[in-house]
Amino acid sequence: MASLSRPIRTGGESMAKRVRARSAVGMIDDYVAGRIRERRIMLGLTQQHFAEMIGVSYQQAHKYERGLSRIWAGRLFEIARALSVPLTYFYEGFGGEGPRQTTPHQRMLLEIARNFAEIRSEKQQEAVSQLVRVLASTQPTE
Repeated sequence: MASLSRPIRTGGESMAKRVRARSAVGMIDDYVAGRIRERRIMLGLTQQHFAEMIGVSYQQAHKYERGLSRIWAGRLFEIARALSVPLTYFYEGFGGEGPRQTTPHQRMLLEIARNFAEIRSEKQQEAVSQLVRVLASTQPTE
């Protein structure tokens, strides 16, 4: 006997609609997952530490960042709070074109930010900051 809680679908048209709808939703899920990963890396958090902050296992945090597990509204709220961003952060820049591809330059910038956050000495952070300012102000002659 068919369950009353789920409608019975018949015909190819409804199946095609479900596939299109799933792919559109999947694009958004992938985009949000990428934004979560990007922000975590920017803050210099490991996946393990991030998972502890939001109260899930390391494996579950990994699934969230890869778009393999759907993120419920309450969990997204917790993630936003842990990453110190508004909920809208996860959707900023989404235009339906799919997940953004991180360029090698963007990846390098994220790695620099993560490594800088690992420097515990304020004096060393200031020294690195001054070095970067000097390097940025000098134009290479090529």
